[in-house]
Amino acid sequence: MQPDTDILGLIDVQPTFMPDGELPVADAHAIVPVINRLLPRFAHAFATQDWHPPGHFSFASTHPGKTPFDVLGDQTLWPDHGIAGTPNAAIHAAIDQARIEVVIRKGFRPHLDSYSAFFENDRTTATGLDGWLRQRGFRRIFLTGLATDFCVGWSAEDALRLGYDIAIIEDACRGIGIPTLAGRTTIDDMRDKLAALGCRFIASGDLAA
Repeated sequence: MQPDTDILGLIDVQPTFMPDGELPVADAHAIVPVINRLLPRFAHAFATQDWHPPGHFSFASTHPGKTPFDVLGDQTLWPDHGIAGTPNAAIHAAIDQARIEVVIRKGFRPHLDSYSAFFENDRTTATGLDGWLRQRGFRRIFLTGLATDFCVGWSAEDALRLGYDIAIIEDACRGIGIPTLAGRTTIDDMRDKLAALGCRFIASGDLAA
């Protein structure tokens, strides 16, 4: 570990993605204690939140006749979730936030979805996280959170393309797992894509206490 240049990233660890939330990710609650065990091992951490206005473009309910997980163009449509200012859009109450130095809210533009911690889904509108990390000298990012195949994965991809050393802590993440090709899911596809870009996949136990 390099305390001055390593940082832990918590991607969208929010009640809205928990099993009883609006967009449930299976077993998502299990990552909370893992993340809390990881946080004391890092001197620095950041977090992101999905932060959508009502009627966001990515919500199936915004498009008559559409249902969650339909695809409109290149946009997957979701249940209404992460509504800005609601309790379920907050960082999960059980997360120890003492080391979280900045929170990036994304997806607040009504007509533009946002998975990555670094860019909106147009891949050009920056969130500001890259500048914040660079000004402080961080070079290696360890990612946790929800969901592996969307917001965690897109964050990792953008970070790799920006030149960061990236590791995904797999037992501190969970994915949605939408079926793609026979026998595969969006988790498998994302994992292969990130591995080809140089992402490392580790377990929380691989990090020295």
